[in-house]
Amino acid sequence: MEIRPYATDIILTAVLIASTLFLVFRYTQDPAVAAAASLMMLSIGGLFLSMHAKVRRMEEDMLVRERMLRTGLEEISARMVQKYDMARAHIDELVAELSRRAYR
Repeated sequence: MEIRPYATDIILTAVLIASTLFLVFRYTQDPAVAAAASLMMLSIGGLFLSMHAKVRRMEEDMLVRERMLRTGLEEISARMVQKYDMARAHIDELVAELSRRAYR
């Protein structure tokens, strides 16, 4: 897992935790409350990071599926062109044969 795409989320999570610690220590001056609030903010930041990772994974899966569909459609298109050419050649042969019979 690369850290670069998640760098801003990690920085924002650290700022969230630091500001929570500062505010809780400033107003309550109770280490237990500060620790609990910090853990709560850490869990919220972790939730944001995990959501970001899941969304990124979903985007990558969608891109892979899109590529697979595009490849499949290109193969189908090539086969359809080949069948069309074969049908046209067969029809041309039939028309030529019928015209030969008509002129006899």
